[in-house]
Amino acid sequence: MTHWQGWHTFATTPPLTPPQPGNAPRSTEERLAYHSAFVTVRTPAIDTLATQVRTLMLLGRHQQTTARPSLIVTGPAAAGKTTALLEVGRTCHLAHTRTPPAPPGRTYQQIPVAYLLVPPGATAKTLATEFARYLGIPVTTRMTQAQITSAVCHTYTQAGVRLVLIDEIHRLNPRTTTGAEAADLLKDLTERIKATFVYTGIDVAATPLFAGVRGAQLAGRASLITCGPLPARHGARRPFTDLITDMEAALDLTQHTPGTLPHHASYLHQRTAGRIGSLARLIRQAAITAICDGTERITKKTLEAIQLDHLAEEARRPRTRQPSTTA
Repeated sequence: MTHWQGWHTFATTPPLTPPQPGNAPRSTEERLAYHSAFVTVRTPAIDTLATQVRTLMLLGRHQQTTARPSLIVTGPAAAGKTTALLEVGRTCHLAHTRTPPAPPGRTYQQIPVAYLLVPPGATAKTLATEFARYLGIPVTTRMTQAQITSAVCHTYTQAGVRLVLIDEIHRLNPRTTTGAEAADLLKDLTERIKATFVYTGIDVAATPLFAGVRGAQLAGRASLITCGPLPARHGARRPFTDLITDMEAALDLTQHTPGTLPHHASYLHQRTAGRIGSLARLIRQAAITAICDGTERITKKTLEAIQLDHLAEEARRPRTRQPSTTA
């Protein structure tokens, strides 16, 4: 999705839907494919991000000087950050491509959203090249960073890019020379492209990204949204159980008993440490297992037999107490 055609296909492909009463049953292969991709369940993080992005886009729409306000989505791995980012990007894309088409004679197709990944060890030139690659801007080895940047700013402005989504921002390290130059490039782009920038990364606040003068500039312009594990309880609400209920309702299994997964909410929270990504993987994998072995239902025994990602398995293991030492 880090080029326009791939993003456009993602954003315009109708999302998967759970089985509907009265519809013909899906084949085994169709159900396996369905659980492999699965639905995107609306989470508090998606709602918060959608509201913030919409507000910041309106806030910066007519701003002519300095960089527009931006947003950073941070949190641990498997907390649903990228999923939230993509879902908000899809909504923005559809909202702006449904508006009346541009008048005849426009040079560029209307492209409201850009999605990029920060490459490992990014330099200013490689990062600028990623921006160029998204819109298919020709780049040669002889071009300087300044030339690539100018082409990017001109083309993005002409194409009407309104929202720039940058994932894996934690890969930038402004304490190194190359990282500092890449951070300066982002600052330059936010001032020259008339778009709202949203960054996503793992535990960004704990990285060097907010350190020093450059970090202070970024922190002074960007709001921070923490996308952490869902708590078992939040006041009178049970957000983790609500998420499990929504995921269970989307299953396409012939023998599964509704209410089974919410009944095991405490176990699932302990098993996944409240991480949305780990929970989604566990339920999807359990559903595929149930189809393959013919049971067509998910039980606690099914869940116990599945080995999750290393991060979740490590969080599950009891920590051994270190022996105390005396002076």
